[in-house]
Amino acid sequence: MFFTLSKIFWMVAAPSTLLTLLAVGGLILSLNWRRFGLTLATIGAGGLLLIGLGPFGRMMLVPLEKRFPVFIDDGLRVDGIVVLGGAELPGITAARGQPAFQESAERILALGELARRYPEARIIFSGGSGQLQKSAMQEADVVRLALPQIGLPEGRVMFERTSRNTAENARLTSALVKPAPGENWLLVTSAFHMPRAVGSFRAAGFPVTAYPVDFRTTGDPGYFRLFGSVAEGAGFFELALREWIGLTVYYLTGRIDSPLPAPAAPAGG
Repeated sequence: MFFTLSKIFWMVAAPSTLLTLLAVGGLILSLNWRRFGLTLATIGAGGLLLIGLGPFGRMMLVPLEKRFPVFIDDGLRVDGIVVLGGAELPGITAARGQPAFQESAERILALGELARRYPEARIIFSGGSGQLQKSAMQEADVVRLALPQIGLPEGRVMFERTSRNTAENARLTSALVKPAPGENWLLVTSAFHMPRAVGSFRAAGFPVTAYPVDFRTTGDPGYFRLFGSVAEGAGFFELALREWIGLTVYYLTGRIDSPLPAPAAPAGG
């Protein structure tokens, strides 16, 4: 139920959708109620320009991406690596017969690189389908097809292919790998998604070390720098807003124990 409600909510709550409907609806209403309709249309159009050209999406992403620093190999043994899905395009993969990815594909590049860097580590890819409709393929199936392209044999990677969201990634992966106390596991996902992901794994009793990839900003919020197009800025804004809403809902429903999870304090600190 939680998964279904979250998907339905975002279908109607995405700002670009709401503001566009407001602008169009306002123009239609202005045919009979001119002042009221034009006011709504102005709010809708103005809102689209504001989130599309203004720096707000970038400003909201920066603190998420800064929460966990870039991983630095400190020489400690790495027992395992978990890579979360989200970059895969199962529908296009099924239709075209070759693995297709969107702009979070750095997760898959990291999978290949880390598997070679730590040849003794266990590798787990976690990803089913985040779509409401039944998919012809799962995210894990796309990655399985792509393994030869990143130079890995299929047997090198274990697959968890039924999770639908971050909380299920954590719970089902923990049940699959059964990490032992004291093991060091890396978690690979997009930098903006890392706080919610780490918090979810901690809540599942699976402590992990963050390995953030897929950075969308330089770390500079760029308060006075406009986006090049409304579509680009609105994409940033919706990506950041969705993640902040996800953090809030996960915290309020007990799926994470902090509103904005942070790196664990050093032992003895």
